[in-house]
Amino acid sequence: MLDLSNKASMLFAALGIAACCNVAQARETLNVGVEATYPPMSYRDPATNKSVGFNIDLFDALGKAMNVEIKYQEMTFEQLTSSLKTGRIDVIGTAITDLPKRRTDMTFVDYLQTGAQMFTTVRNTSLGSTPEAFCGKNIGTPRTTNYYPEVMAWNDTHCVAAGKPAATVQGTAGASAARLDLQQERLAAVVLGPEYVKYLISQEPDTYVLIGQPLSLHHFGFAVDKAKTDVRDDLVKGLQTVIRDGTYQTILKKWNLESQAVSEVMVDGGK
Repeated sequence: MLDLSNKASMLFAALGIAACCNVAQARETLNVGVEATYPPMSYRDPATNKSVGFNIDLFDALGKAMNVEIKYQEMTFEQLTSSLKTGRIDVIGTAITDLPKRRTDMTFVDYLQTGAQMFTTVRNTSLGSTPEAFCGKNIGTPRTTNYYPEVMAWNDTHCVAAGKPAATVQGTAGASAARLDLQQERLAAVVLGPEYVKYLISQEPDTYVLIGQPLSLHHFGFAVDKAKTDVRDDLVKGLQTVIRDGTYQTILKKWNLESQAVSEVMVDGGK
């Protein structure tokens, strides 16, 4: 005769061990890689030398929502993807655009709208107030970003194909180099992310102005190794929580990014 009570005891014991193991394996920390050179997303506050920005505030809030300790690791943009592959970091928490070509080995939790925003100096507003007014002019954008091919495509469609003079698209070493060339009048306009442009305008309101709407629309996403779907899913739940409880909106307002908000969490939703 089978001893069902004994078997039941053994089963409950096994379940107890499994539950104990799951608790032991629960994530306690989240290693977040950031590049602190891109205000207002993540940058070093010159007054305190600490990393600050929208992404820093958002990850601090996510840490509370996910009940994990956030550990930031600052590195160059080039080091972020390799550190993700080797497991040094769990997620890229800097401003990285969710693009299909990047999804070969990464998956994205999209948290903010972005795009390619043209802007110029106040003294250049006499040239026009729309991007098409800058056909035939020198337009700069960082050569290593997705903005460069997008500006080239925009030039082909909105300038050349429209019978207007072609713009000269100059790839710069980065955002700072593009801004310097604009200030020194080597460029008539520059294309960067709208979040960065609005930050510049907030710092120097009488210096820069937006030119029309963004040339393209994309999403920033928290990048996770494609094999680590558990990390991605935890981030999705955490982001849903901070959107629901209003924390996300509070952080957006602090950094003047309300117009770039997402209304719902998307995974690999960028185009």
